Amino acid sequence: MQTVQFNGWNAIRLANAQVELIVTRDVGPRILRFAYAGGTNVFAEFADQQGGTGEGEWMIRGGHRLWAAPEAKPWSYELDNVPYEAADEIENGVRVRQAPGPVTGLAKQMEIALAPDENKVTVKHTLTNQSRKRVKCAVWALSVMGPDGQAVIPLPAKIPHTERLTHNQNWSLWGYTDLSDPRWSLGRDCLLFRQDRSRGPNKIGIAHREKWVAYQREDLLFVKYFDFQEGADYPDGGVNFETFSNEQMLEIESLGPLVSLKPGESATHVEAWKLSRDVPRCNNTADVARYVRPLV
Repeated sequence: MQTVQFNGWNAIRLANAQVELIVTRDVGPRILRFAYAGGTNVFAEFADQQGGTGEGEWMIRGGHRLWAAPEAKPWSYELDNVPYEAADEIENGVRVRQAPGPVTGLAKQMEIALAPDENKVTVKHTLTNQSRKRVKCAVWALSVMGPDGQAVIPLPAKIPHTERLTHNQNWSLWGYTDLSDPRWSLGRDCLLFRQDRSRGPNKIGIAHREKWVAYQREDLLFVKYFDFQEGADYPDGGVNFETFSNEQMLEIESLGPLVSLKPGESATHVEAWKLSRDVPRCNNTADVARYVRPLV
């Protein structure tokens, strides 16, 4: 672990023999870089927002962030444009904590650990209610992926009609969702969603039980792992995974269950990440089976 300068900010660098993470100190908390040392960042970097602090409006900046769901303004867009409250060393990583905001009363914390001998990261996201009233919310972990890549979203294994008559999937659609958009490729076993700099917002949500999604950028494969709790109440029609894209980036987002936090109570949600390289671009289900699934 090192203290470094990154894109005009004070930051913390976590590294092993192959990969590195960069965590800002001056805003956020945000994880702004995950890459092979000296290589392409799998996350987006919004060039006009790098190095800034103290802005009067919320800034996306890029990278990975922690939010509170369900999405609303100003609830979700509470400012995080100042240095955060604390950064403490933990085993193989760092714990970063932001003071509670005046809108939500929620304090945000991420515990970020990089495995010393493999390209895996664990991020534990925590929201703590530090207001004087109950707060209903869900932990929301959003990764803003770099342009010109694509999300790889596995679908459940097929079940014969004679074995099950009830549904086993739940999708949520937004008012601007367009399934005729050529960025989507719907295959038998997976869904591909491409980022296209010429196309605007599109989004879906899924009650996702497959435990992973991936993003391909150049020859990099970023895999995000997360759980689904059967019987839990999730936001946005019961989904624990959402993906959104516009002209600048594509987000892959996981959510924890909706909870009602008493003052002083916390909710946590854990993601694991894995990074591989020299992975060919997938164009169909067969490519995903050949190039992606063996690395998951």
